Formats: sequence, C-alpha cells, structure tokens
Amino acid sequence: MERNLKNVLVISFGFLLLFTAYGGLQSLQSSLNSEEGLGVASLSVLYAALIFSSMFLPPILIKKLGCKWTIAGSMCCYIAFSLGNFYASWYTLIPTSVILGLGGAPLWSAKCTYLTIAGNSYAEKAGKIGKDIINQYFGVFFLIFQSSGIWGNLISSLILSQSSNKVEISEEDLACCGAYDCVSNTTNTTALAEPSKSLVYTLLGVYTASGVLAVLLIIIFLDQIKSDQAETEKEIQKTPSFWSTFLATFQHLKDKRQCLLIPLTMYSGFEQGFLAGDYTKTYVTCALGIHYVGYVMICFSAVNSLCSLLFGKISQFTGRKFLFALGIAIACVHKILLNAVPLALLLCFLFHGLVSLLSGLYGVLFEKHTEAAFANYRLWESCGFVIAFGYSTTLRVYIKLYILLAVLTLSMVTYGVVEYLETKRSPGTPAAPEKENKGPHTQETHI
Repeated sequence: MERNLKNVLVISFGFLLLFTAYGGLQSLQSSLNSEEGLGVASLSVLYAALIFSSMFLPPILIKKLGCKWTIAGSMCCYIAFSLGNFYASWYTLIPTSVILGLGGAPLWSAKCTYLTIAGNSYAEKAGKIGKDIINQYFGVFFLIFQSSGIWGNLISSLILSQSSNKVEISEEDLACCGAYDCVSNTTNTTALAEPSKSLVYTLLGVYTASGVLAVLLIIIFLDQIKSDQAETEKEIQKTPSFWSTFLATFQHLKDKRQCLLIPLTMYSGFEQGFLAGDYTKTYVTCALGIHYVGYVMICFSAVNSLCSLLFGKISQFTGRKFLFALGIAIACVHKILLNAVPLALLLCFLFHGLVSLLSGLYGVLFEKHTEAAFANYRLWESCGFVIAFGYSTTLRVYIKLYILLAVLTLSMVTYGVVEYLETKRSPGTPAAPEKENKGPHTQETHI
C-alpha cells in the first residue's frame, strides 16, 4: 500500500506542478498575446489538436511506451508551449499549441490507466474491492490537483503586480470594457499598460521550471508498472485499438440521448472558451489590469471547487433536474447582465460551479458505455472550445453573448427532452447516484 500510495502522490504532485504552469498561462493568453488575436488563436489550434489526439494517440502511446513514459513525454509537450511563449509569434505559438494538444489526451489517459491498474493490483493483493481502491486513488489525485488553478494564477498576479506601468482607468476608458468592447477604437490606458518584458520572462521562467520539475518528479520517483504483472498484462490486452475507439465513439451517436446532449456539451466548451478568450481580456484586463487576471481566476477556481462539492451534496435531496434548471437560469441572467462587470464576475462563478454536473450526467445516463460516452464528451466539448476561440477575434463581445444565449436556449430544450425520455424509460425509478461516476472524468477538460 505504501508503494502504491507513493506512486499516486508522485503523479498527483507532478500534475499539480504541470498545471500550475499551464493553467496560469492559459488564463493569460488572450491578454498577454492579444496582438492580432494570437493568444486565442493558439488556444483554438490547441483544442483542435486535442480532438485528433483523443481519437487516435492514447492507446498507441500507452502500448508502445507504457504509462510512466507516456506521462513524462506528454508533460514535455506542455513545457514546449511554455517555451513558445518566450518569443510569442505565429511561428512559435501555433506549432507548440499543436504539440501540447497532441500530448494532452495521452497524458490524461495514461494517468487514468496507471491509477486504475495500481488500484486493481493492490485490491487483488489485499483482498479488497478494486472500485473502492480506485476511487480512493482518484480522490487523492483530485484533492491535490484541484489546487493548481489557485497556485498558477497566484504566481501570475504576484509577479505581474510588480509592474511599474499601473495606471488608473478613466470612466471613458471603462465604458469601452465589457460587452461593447471598443478598446481598438479608443486609447485605453489600462490595456496599454502592459507588463515589462523582464516580468513576463520571469513569469514564463517560473512556469517552465515548474513543468521541468514535474517531468523530473515522474522520471525519478514514479515506478514503471512491470510488464510481468498479470494485472498489467490484462489491462494492456483490454486497451482498445484506435480504430475500435474511433468507431465506438461515433456508433454511440445512435443513442438519441447522446445526440440531444451535444448542444449542452458544446455549450460547456463555448462558455469556458468565452471565459479564457474574452472574459479575462475585455472584463478583467481592460477594467482592472492584467495583474488582476490571476486573482479573478483564483476566485473562480475556489468557488468552482466549492460549488462542485456543495451541489454534489444538494443533488442527493433535489435531484439533478433542479440543479440543471438553476444552472441554466443563472447562465441566462449572466449573459443578459454581463455588461455590468462586478455582477458578471459573481454570476460567472456561480454558473461554473454547476458545469461539473455535466460529466456526472454522462456517467449516469451511459453507465454501460462510459468509454464511448466520455469520448463523445471530450469531442463535442473540444469542438465548442475550437469554435469559441475561432471566432473570438472576429466578433464583438455582445454578439458572442447572443451566440451563447442561443446555444444555451437550444441546450435547455434538448436537455429537457433527455429528461423526458429518461422518465419514459424508467418511470418511478430513482436516479442513479451521480457521485460514483465523477472519478477520472470530471477534470479532463483541463487538457
């Protein structure tokens, strides 16, 4: 048990170090690399590469390299993205974004596979139930990993707040922030008060060092799963080929419920893309300054984690229908009132606490086909990301808000149909507990 727990902690702290860097850097892309929309374009390319990666690469790399070296190699893809930001241009950020996207899916798949095999292996030796041990391992992992959003953004704000270019924003400039962003049509002093190159390089140096430490931690301290272990052989043999994974993903679309959930799943990508691509730039950086992006995202991460735990408990008494209805209502009000910056911040935090219920919904509805279901989840959410980042530089913010409202309205209708179909399928049957299905899948959208 001590050896397995050590490996779980090594993976957990490795991911913590890696995503401390990546999470903070992602939040800053639209503000730090705003010229010609380079930052959001790189994120769009990143998620497009992730779609391809999710469909083909994980089974191949895990079979060829094993879990340990797949994790270490994929982490190096994240370091490449950090290095690309040192000299941000179309010739550095776009290729490194592709590299990161290709490494994202194998990283998470190898992590899930490693923890699953380790949990089953220990359970078999100790005479315990494998599912219980696996849930414990994933619980430890996410307990440590979740804090990466706090540390990465705290580092960015502490470093960038040292800038001597801080200025007070005027009422005229403030009017150009938010839904009717007109920064390009006027001289906005806050937007122009960019941090010095030395501070940016210091921040990128810290992020790169954090990623390197993550790789070294995995290489030095993580045990390779021995090929002669029976459980490992069993798991490797069960790993599907990329063609079977590809076909199973699209065969799952024969399920009407899966098709009806596509708008809601894509909306999750749209919403998170808006947060990373537009919200941090036009609401936070424009009105408050780039050094406040980290502080705002810290609040977001903290409230998101708190609400995920809170709503998980509440759902036992109210059911998921009430919480989804509440989430949709909050999201509608959020989009309508986004022109008021302080209120927009509050509602954004509240809504994102409910987004975590979506992956739990997939686990409940498609309990017998979880692999294909979550492959669809990653596929359609990533499509939402790509589209949101793709039009980010060409449309005004208020138009994007109308698009989000339209997709949200469609999602509300299709989700209602899903619940109606579920009621017809099993009238009077209580909903399956959502808690069990949140394990390895709830955070895969972090890449």
